[in-house]
Amino acid sequence: MKSREIRALDDDKLFDALEDQKEALFNLRFQKAFGQLEDQTAIRKTRRVIARIKTEMTARAAQASAQENK
Repeated sequence: MKSREIRALDDDKLFDALEDQKEALFNLRFQKAFGQLEDQTAIRKTRRVIARIKTEMTARAAQASAQENK
């Protein structure tokens, strides 16, 4: 998921995407533990998508907070 795709999501879909990525990371870690993980970079990619989503959520919260303080 690219940054522009993340920015296009509304808040509810953004939260759903975060939950989906966390679940995917959980499953990837299990696959790694059992030696079934084929794409070794999948864990890193998933962690980075989670970071992008959290960054966007934080930016939106900061923007909303700034709007309230005006």
